[in-house]
Amino acid sequence: MQVRAWRLARPHVRLLLMQLRLALAAVLRPGVSQYSLPARRDQAATGKIAVLARNTPMSFASLGLIDPLLRNVQHLNYQTPTPVQAKAIPAVLSGRDLMAAAQTGTGKTAGFALPLLQRLVQHGPAVSSNRARVLVLVPTRELAEQVLQSFIAYGKGLDLRFLAAYGGVSINPQMMKLRKGVDVLVATPGRLLDLNRQNAVQFDQVQTLVLDEADRMLDLGFARELNAVFAALPAQRQTLLFSATFTDEIRTMAAGILRGPVNISVSPPNATASKIKQWVVTVDKKNKPDLFMHLVAENNWEHALVFVKTRSGVDYLAAMLDDAGYSVDTIHGDKPQPARLRALERFKTGEVQMLVATDVAARGLDIDDLPLVINVDLPIVAQDYVHRVGRTGRAGASGVAVSLVCADEAPQLAAIEALIRQTLRREEEPGFEAEHRVPQTSATGQLIKKPKKPKKSKVPQAAPGSMQVPSKKPRPQSGENKLKPAAQRAVAAGKGTSLSSGSPFSVQTPRSKPASKAGAGSRKPAGKPAGGRGKRQP
Repeated sequence: MQVRAWRLARPHVRLLLMQLRLALAAVLRPGVSQYSLPARRDQAATGKIAVLARNTPMSFASLGLIDPLLRNVQHLNYQTPTPVQAKAIPAVLSGRDLMAAAQTGTGKTAGFALPLLQRLVQHGPAVSSNRARVLVLVPTRELAEQVLQSFIAYGKGLDLRFLAAYGGVSINPQMMKLRKGVDVLVATPGRLLDLNRQNAVQFDQVQTLVLDEADRMLDLGFARELNAVFAALPAQRQTLLFSATFTDEIRTMAAGILRGPVNISVSPPNATASKIKQWVVTVDKKNKPDLFMHLVAENNWEHALVFVKTRSGVDYLAAMLDDAGYSVDTIHGDKPQPARLRALERFKTGEVQMLVATDVAARGLDIDDLPLVINVDLPIVAQDYVHRVGRTGRAGASGVAVSLVCADEAPQLAAIEALIRQTLRREEEPGFEAEHRVPQTSATGQLIKKPKKPKKSKVPQAAPGSMQVPSKKPRPQSGENKLKPAAQRAVAAGKGTSLSSGSPFSVQTPRSKPASKAGAGSRKPAGKPAGGRGKRQP
């Protein structure tokens, strides 16, 4: 009888329990009931707070940074966080892995340096000898110095040690500084492995790995070195990837080293800053030096960063600028690191008007109010265009980027336009019109049909029996080759290419391999292989 009564009462018990759950939920979460007056008031208040938050500029204090960092940021006149900083700083503070894509000049370095400095102060034991707690990998020496100076500025007054390690300078001072241990080690992959092989640095205390400009490291052939570093690091660590561009290769690498990363993209992938005015001027390759000098004089350009593809091209243009009365300095891979750093400092302080460089300066060069970037040669890798142009228009400022493009560079131009998703405006400078027309391109990366050359007027036929005048000029004899005015100025200045080598911008015809020397002033017979041992033919 009792069992039967319980079965009859069970539906009522279930209903009672359900009512109790709803009542409890209403108490704990007033917003659940859309009919209650307190719930409507709470919803209205929440909406007002959200609108107020959208209309109020975010501050660094709201991101949870400690007072010493806030004072340093204020001293550097940082008013409000940039979009990448606002998204990255909370994620890094929480210990999450991160993959952030932001165009150059948006404050990527502060986006990881500020929260990492705070974590170093608040978490973890003191660093031991020959150890580092934060490891930042960068592709070039210039970027290593730039990141180091940022850490020093942001961490002023903190009891932390910083070091930049890279090749091109003596390794001994770096080994001496590592004996006490450093909290932040900024390094290029090659030099880092050299220090590790000599037991100058061990990785067992590394808490965070930062890959800055990872795509450039792969472009420079550091894939093997990066894999060696990944294998030597502790499995339990925080890993951050920051770059202006992210290729498919980078994303594949990221999938193997990141664990549930926060993905941040504050601008379209591989985009250039919207305030940078960009256009191209079409010209024949051999006329690039003279067009460059013409544009500089015509537009009164007095402060510019000039990119050239080769070291010889850098020296050639520098000699022309020097001969024209401009203060100029150069940066390229063959220049010693101290000289490269001096050139950067002179350019940043305004002592040098023109800095002519190869792509080693495309990254890590932060200059206030740089108005102009000139690409005398387009880069081979399209992503490098984004980094070159990103030297101007930083921190929301405006800038100008001009590229001199010849017909041979049409594929690079198409790849660049496909990457940045826009077709660059073209211009022709009177007196420098290209004889070899540059094919039209589209923002999809395709080359459109090459435009036809303008037809030349036909030479009237000579009367029968009269002497025929040759249509081509006779080739000059040896020793009569004349240099273009640009080359004459470069050689006269004592810089650039020599008389025998000519302009690095001229189109070089392939030469046959010279025969091995058989004696002073002697030459092997035509048709005989160089270095052969056969007898002379009679």
